[in-house]
Amino acid sequence: MPSNPRTRFLAFIAAAMLLGFGLASHPVQAQDKTITLKMSSWVPPAHPLNPSLIEWAKDIEKESNGTIKATLFPSEQLGKAMDHYDMARDGIADLAYVNPGYQPGRFPIAAAGELPFLVANAKGGSAAFDEWYRPYAAKEMADTHYCFGFFNDPGTFHSKHKILLPTDIKGDKVRPGDATVGAMVTLLGGTNVQASAPEAREVLERGVANTIGFPWGSIVLFGIDKVVKYHMDVPLFTTDFVWAMNKGTYDRMSPAQKAVIDHHCTSEWAEKVASPWADFEYAGHAKIAAEPGHEVYKLTPEQVQAWRTAVAPLTERWASKVQDADAMLADLKAKLKAHGALAE
Repeated sequence: MPSNPRTRFLAFIAAAMLLGFGLASHPVQAQDKTITLKMSSWVPPAHPLNPSLIEWAKDIEKESNGTIKATLFPSEQLGKAMDHYDMARDGIADLAYVNPGYQPGRFPIAAAGELPFLVANAKGGSAAFDEWYRPYAAKEMADTHYCFGFFNDPGTFHSKHKILLPTDIKGDKVRPGDATVGAMVTLLGGTNVQASAPEAREVLERGVANTIGFPWGSIVLFGIDKVVKYHMDVPLFTTDFVWAMNKGTYDRMSPAQKAVIDHHCTSEWAEKVASPWADFEYAGHAKIAAEPGHEVYKLTPEQVQAWRTAVAPLTERWASKVQDADAMLADLKAKLKAHGALAE
């Protein structure tokens, strides 16, 4: 401690100024205004994604000392599945569960995650996709505040008839899982029937569609196992999703509250939120195989190669819509491999 009284006084003033600046930069969270977020999910309450989103919100409430609370609205209560990106943009929801593939062509970079035979599993795959897409989302989804992106576990074709080869899609009526699967159906000579996941069973029951691209566990969850009986057991495609936030909601938060949100909008949280859903979808294989009247069948190596060859133009199609496509896709594959999620 300085012995000179004047020196001690100046040191005291300097310390007080530093403390004051520190408080101005990092407000005490107990003084922050409480915010209640509206979170929108279009899947039904029983879907395993919803508990993950609720746990995500609970952790935010805890870390923010109760100043950020949230309520989840499932089952399209705030709006249709296909409208969720615009709902986040416009503030109808503060956070929204978005399937970019529901709006073909709007998010061309994100569509890389939909390419066939790319992703082996949704856990490491979600972390890899988020790491890869985050810098692109700043531009491609600039009118929302990107939180994180993630995958569901690989899906395939489930149908009223047996599908073994790409030629079996010709003339078929298919509800695709995303825009790239829709392009696949067109490429193979089928007809697309557009319907969100909650509407899918109805279009199959009415015969508007005969086949659906869907992950396994959700076939049972949405009751689609009541209308299809043949299931092609191959990791044909994944669908990527985004947890998007309204920019105005984020901007109105205090610096401390923003820091809490930032801490929960990470690749680690992408994997954490996606993992229970991934386990649920994977378990669907066994559930469907155990149901009477259902046939779950593997493809021969020759049949798998026929599929790979037939769908290869989809990668070229994607590449034609983005810049630096080769480097971009190579980077995505490298991240998937690093996380143990690159399909062989």
